Amino acid sequence: MITRMTKYSFVLLSEQTPDFLNRLQDLGMVDINRHEKAVDQHSKDLSDRLSHINQVVMKLGMVAKEKTDKRTEPYHEDGAALLKEATELFSRKESLKTTIFSLADQLKAAEPWGPFTLQDVAKIRNLGYIIHAYVQPARSFDPEWEKQYPLYVMERTDKQINFIVLEVPGEPYEFPGNEAVFPPVPCNMLKEELGEKEAEMQQCIARLEILSDHIPLLKSYANVLSSELDLYLAGVSAEKQVEDHIDLLTGFAPTDSAQELEAFLEKESLYYLSSPAESSDNPPVKLKNSWFPSLFEPIGNMYMLPVYDELDLTPYFPPFYMLFFGFCLGDMGYGLLLILAGLLGRFFLPKMKAYLNLVFFLGLGSVVMAALPGSFFGMKVTDLFPSVTKNQDFLFQFNDMQMFWFAILFGLFQIVFARVLTGIDSIKRKGWQHGMAPFGWAILIVWATIAYASTMVENLNLPKPVSTTMLVVSISLIVLFSKPEGPVYKRLGKGLWAMYDITGVFGDMLSYIRLFGLGTSGGILGMVINTLAMSLSGIPYVGWLLTLVLLLFGHALVLGLSALGAFVHPMRLTFVEFYKNASFTGGGREYKPLKIKE
Repeated sequence: MITRMTKYSFVLLSEQTPDFLNRLQDLGMVDINRHEKAVDQHSKDLSDRLSHINQVVMKLGMVAKEKTDKRTEPYHEDGAALLKEATELFSRKESLKTTIFSLADQLKAAEPWGPFTLQDVAKIRNLGYIIHAYVQPARSFDPEWEKQYPLYVMERTDKQINFIVLEVPGEPYEFPGNEAVFPPVPCNMLKEELGEKEAEMQQCIARLEILSDHIPLLKSYANVLSSELDLYLAGVSAEKQVEDHIDLLTGFAPTDSAQELEAFLEKESLYYLSSPAESSDNPPVKLKNSWFPSLFEPIGNMYMLPVYDELDLTPYFPPFYMLFFGFCLGDMGYGLLLILAGLLGRFFLPKMKAYLNLVFFLGLGSVVMAALPGSFFGMKVTDLFPSVTKNQDFLFQFNDMQMFWFAILFGLFQIVFARVLTGIDSIKRKGWQHGMAPFGWAILIVWATIAYASTMVENLNLPKPVSTTMLVVSISLIVLFSKPEGPVYKRLGKGLWAMYDITGVFGDMLSYIRLFGLGTSGGILGMVINTLAMSLSGIPYVGWLLTLVLLLFGHALVLGLSALGAFVHPMRLTFVEFYKNASFTGGGREYKPLKIKE
């Protein structure tokens, strides 16, 4: 459900505003209307610095993952100093990386010429000689050249000879061969410089590894800047009145906190006006649900929040999502692993308790839904324990066709539930006429479902009077009340056009087939892993070890792939099919009280 909000309007002298906002931030209760983006140079600088901190945190996180030495050294400076040093080190690291790459290329080109000194080269050129460099295959090198020309071999190998020939000043020069590029820096100097740069790179990396242990300090500094930016944007958002001497601020606070907030305002002797928030005020949205639905709030928030006066669907989609997830995962064994991960993980990761509780319930949904076909790590429960069919003929015995139709019926049930929910909510909020069309659609979908199912299942036919009544009533409600405003003749035209929505209902119904498809594919993949693993068991000595390794690795891989699909596709069914049939509008803004971030 959506927490009710109270709107507050504050009237202050301009010089009082900064101090008031500071105290309001300490209170951490009021969502002040404020700009969401930078509006001037100061806010832009703060925003850019926050963005820069996020980048540095990500880079230090990567350094921390690659760190091999787990020892931690203390850091005695503040977050600003840490940011500055890390920035300089990363910049230096990139510069060294470029330099090392360039030196390595130069060294590769200079090594065939062997070591020499720049002083010797300079002496030769000072004497007026011009150096010509050549590279010849060893088999093509003529030893007579050493007698005919002032030639000096720089480096000789079995395959290649690198040499130079000196051109004597004033004498004609001619040598049979194509010139090569003589290295401006000898390989011995390049090796020395490359070693220095690599050592400097290692020092840089070592220091970054030390800094990576202090990411929380950097995040704390980011929170301080974020609070400062939030406070500043709230201040500049104030409406100026009476030649900029008076500021008008508007904010929202939960109604159940009104007594505490107003006691604070009275104590501060501040003038304010309060009134119940209305949808036209665009108040922020704060969800307040019971324990089980609140676990699924992060999933709902991935789409969008409801607007202030809209029905919050969070309490209604979790049971469907949990079972849809189980339908897609399609294996009791994988569900049990998720249950164990959710239970045991809470002891090792207490900060993630809410998410691990969600994992537990998703695993529970997997066990429940996979109990219908009876898949257990790619095997059939009925094959493992034939006795389970003696006293019941329901669990562990659904075939593929039954699961196919069950997926469609389950989807139709959610669509009907969404329509009924819309009808009830519309009656409460807008009046009884606005709720009739959704009820009409719910009746029509139920009628159509039973009518089609009766063609395949005997004794499912509805009595003709009941069937006729359902059809007439449903169409009448849709045609007459789809657009309840205006005269009857306008209602009829708009109502007849609304009947076209039957194609959308049919398309929504087909979307639920993905539940069957994903569940079946996961079961098949598990069976393939079992078959491949057992085929290795016949290898002498190591067969069963290879079988065990493949089973563990293969099922872990299948679990990962299946869980990803089982997480995404029910989300799609929730946000597209369920939300649409429940007439969800969305677009609400999140409740963000002005407070000091921790």
